[in-house]
Amino acid sequence: MNWSALDWSILGPALIAGLLVLATHVPLGAQVLDRGIVFIDLAIAQIAGLGVIAADALGMAEGGLAVQVAAVSAALLGALLLSWTERRAPQQQEALIGVMFILAACAGILLLAGNPHGGEHLKDLLVGQILWVSTTQLLWLAGVSALVLIALGLGWVRRLGRFGFYGAFALAVTASVQLVGVYLVFSSLIIPALGTLAYQGRRRYVMAYGLGACGYAIGLAISAVVDLPSGAVIVWTLAACAMIGATAVRSRTPRPS
Repeated sequence: MNWSALDWSILGPALIAGLLVLATHVPLGAQVLDRGIVFIDLAIAQIAGLGVIAADALGMAEGGLAVQVAAVSAALLGALLLSWTERRAPQQQEALIGVMFILAACAGILLLAGNPHGGEHLKDLLVGQILWVSTTQLLWLAGVSALVLIALGLGWVRRLGRFGFYGAFALAVTASVQLVGVYLVFSSLIIPALGTLAYQGRRRYVMAYGLGACGYAIGLAISAVVDLPSGAVIVWTLAACAMIGATAVRSRTPRPS
């Protein structure tokens, strides 16, 4: 174990990135569970990632404005399609989300087939590079997160109906997937929300934020000390924190006589 690896100059920005991701993903994750469309985040994240891969294939500068526009445009088109399918075929929505995910994933693989660094790009898309986030990326994520939270808080998303929810979701996921990867996007949305099902209202959000923050902090620390991939470790620590939290709630709940 390398305790000297606990370097705030590296882990601090990564933790801030995780907290910014949780800021939007906790309330959106609760809505996802309530709507019963659990895999929407995987689909939208994969579509946003496809936009990034397509921009790279066209020779656009990595991390540049053109790449961000490509990712957002792809995610919003996916959101528009999902809002249409929910209106036309609500009973098949979860299956259609799964189909969109696999089509976007396979399209990304096809675009990367001739790229000698394709495997590395695909890995970055899935598990992210949270330890190497830049100040520019954090500011971009903070700006998008603030916009989404304001839209949720003022009811703009609700007034826009189906596309309002899917559009806000697309913006939040696009901003986070390039930093933390598809796996952590899914985990940040679903695991804290799932671990706090026993709570209601604002208390549920507070508990979900707390569990998520603990998962990110502990996961980053463990991954640094034992030199393991941060994204994969954080997924496990998020799940462990959510399980402990849910178990603690059940243990305090009186059994019916």
